Amino acid sequence: MVSEPKQSNEVHEKRWAIVSMASIPLIMTLGNSMLIPVLPIMEKELDISKLQSSYIISVYSIVGIFLIPIAGFLSDRYGRKNVIIPSLIIAAIGALIAGWASWKMEDAFMFILIGRILQGVGASGTAPIVLPLVGDMFQKDQDISSTLGIIETSNTFGKVLSPILGAVLAGIIWFLPFFSIPIFCLISVLLIIFLVKKPKDDEKGPSFKDFKQNTKEVFKEHKRWLLSIFVIGAILMFILFGILFYLSSILEEVYDFKGIKKGLYLAIPLAALCLASFFAGRKIKDNLVLMKWITFVGILVAGSAVVAIRFSDQFIYLIIVFLICGVGIGAVLPCMDALITESIKKEVRGTITSIYSSARFVGVAGGPPAIALLMKQDLTWLVSLLSILALIAAFLAFKNIKPESDE
Repeated sequence: MVSEPKQSNEVHEKRWAIVSMASIPLIMTLGNSMLIPVLPIMEKELDISKLQSSYIISVYSIVGIFLIPIAGFLSDRYGRKNVIIPSLIIAAIGALIAGWASWKMEDAFMFILIGRILQGVGASGTAPIVLPLVGDMFQKDQDISSTLGIIETSNTFGKVLSPILGAVLAGIIWFLPFFSIPIFCLISVLLIIFLVKKPKDDEKGPSFKDFKQNTKEVFKEHKRWLLSIFVIGAILMFILFGILFYLSSILEEVYDFKGIKKGLYLAIPLAALCLASFFAGRKIKDNLVLMKWITFVGILVAGSAVVAIRFSDQFIYLIIVFLICGVGIGAVLPCMDALITESIKKEVRGTITSIYSSARFVGVAGGPPAIALLMKQDLTWLVSLLSILALIAAFLAFKNIKPESDE
């Protein structure tokens, strides 16, 4: 009974640090998802194909796949803030390059991709490092879980805000979303510098040799469920960004919704995802068994919604289906964050959570191009791929995540 007020006090005392950390995934999500409703406009302005426009989303994530584990090791070795702050600055520079090329150059597409690659480099050392930073800052698993729920909610809120803000800014000047990112990054840098304090027991991390040995031991002990969570994370992001790309395309091409109206419709399933993440983060506390079953059921809900796409093309029906899919995915995300962060020792926490973030980036990178290609075929192919992936994810969650045996 005595520990409850102590937990509440620790979270309360660090509330501004939590706000500062939550700003990072929010900004990095805006940096990518804000462009989704703008892609059809970019196709016209830059004279590029649908597949080429999907690269503007994908290159940002492809870079992260390879660099996030390196950033995770550097954060374990040299400190979280020492990686996050320079990474935010790099992301801002990349956005400036993409915006400047869009504004001043006739043939801007390649330079936009270069800017987006730099943004991806910056993103590699920001949002993925927040997860282990939360684990470092709190002593109690319950505080870690609730804070991770807030962080994941901030991430998903960025997805809700993205289509609306992207549509508003692009409605003024189509490349304005690029120029907004450096401003957001500057705000986040100032918040992190002044409001996030270094943990008292924070010391220089292990050498590369020790780090390699520690990582090997973690995978030897937890390999089955860790690899399953990595695959589940990739699949869920593939489904999420795939259906967002699909929805963005049909809203404009089939239903003729553009601008802010299109952004608002895109935000509906994302708002459901955001709320589901928030409530799941509050519900799970430190209950690993509950995390497993929310993960399993959430994946099944998302997969069922994907199958339902095939039965009708009525606009309201599709929005409801995508909303249900958002609820399923949103409930799963904070559970997986907490399962990893609470189960891995501090010395390699940054690296393991970063590998998980890399896996999610695989899904983000693969979803839009895959859906762009499948949209040229019958809808059955698209639904079949996404539903099969959801079944694989559900099977892995049921089979390999076994907190009961750990207890």
